[in-house]
Amino acid sequence: MTIRTQWGVAPSADDFAAMAQAALDALDEPFREAARTVSIRIEDFADEETLEKMHIESPYDLTGLYSGVALTLEMHSAPSTIPPVVWLYRMPILDEWAFEGGVPLEDLVAHVVVHELGHHFGWSDEEMDRALGDE
Repeated sequence: MTIRTQWGVAPSADDFAAMAQAALDALDEPFREAARTVSIRIEDFADEETLEKMHIESPYDLTGLYSGVALTLEMHSAPSTIPPVVWLYRMPILDEWAFEGGVPLEDLVAHVVVHELGHHFGWSDEEMDRALGDE
């Protein structure tokens, strides 16, 4: 008889949404309130069109994406009609988590969320690190 270890199931899209929400809730003001205007979407992988546009061959190479117009480029006289969205790609994030080891999944999801929000806010790498509490 083979003894098996029950590992459970991989975190679902709903689990990822909860982790992303926790990352948003941990942001300092005024960013926390401003981040609430950005939708978070969870997909297993980026679609083929997105991968082609970004010249990415493997769907595992894209963990997240920001779509929308950065606040630094937004014109008040002609506001964008493109809604700001942060896309989290569940399978590539799980793959990176398994490969890296030793990093809590919640921290990795928060890192991707903050990095993509950085595109929305026009943050530098240092500002993203501060938002994650990594300074």
